[in-house]
Amino acid sequence: MRTLIATAFVSLDGVVEAPGGEPGHRSSGWTFKDIEFDEAAYEIKGREQDEAAAMMMGRVSYEAFSPVWPTLDYFPKYNVMPKYVVSSTLKEDQLVDNWGDITILRSLDDVAALKETEGGPISVHGSATLNRNLSDAGLIDRYHLLVFPVLLGAGKRLFSETDKDKQLLKVVESETYSNGIQKLVYDVVR
Repeated sequence: MRTLIATAFVSLDGVVEAPGGEPGHRSSGWTFKDIEFDEAAYEIKGREQDEAAAMMMGRVSYEAFSPVWPTLDYFPKYNVMPKYVVSSTLKEDQLVDNWGDITILRSLDDVAALKETEGGPISVHGSATLNRNLSDAGLIDRYHLLVFPVLLGAGKRLFSETDKDKQLLKVVESETYSNGIQKLVYDVVR
């Protein structure tokens, strides 16, 4: 069984929208604009790239990443690993041809079936809606969170407000950095 890892930059109040400067959010770029850079806080991002066997995202994140990531030299392993886009609307002819193997998954059932296959961890990037749906369906196995010392007040959140049963998490790793960012790695307790 494959491990599904949700990785996110998240504000203290749970917002994951527009961390890198994506248009449309009033605080777009919030991870880098007001928080002093501390390279140590981002060590987990390099490790994720080394440990992941595949990458997953929703359609909106795919449409944002696919024109840019293939040209960036700091994502060499992500650029060549298999990618899965979870979308009921994306068409095969809308996929880029310079970003490795890309497979469209049409449902959460398809994600569950993929998890049953052989292979290494699958890292879920961006994709606020997908992350909420995966979490609500009990498909996420681990969270890699960089929690930023900022309250954004509004925006897409990592977790839904769905009324569901309590879910316990086990802390696997944690650290606080000089700029106030906290690394929190949790396994989902089953």
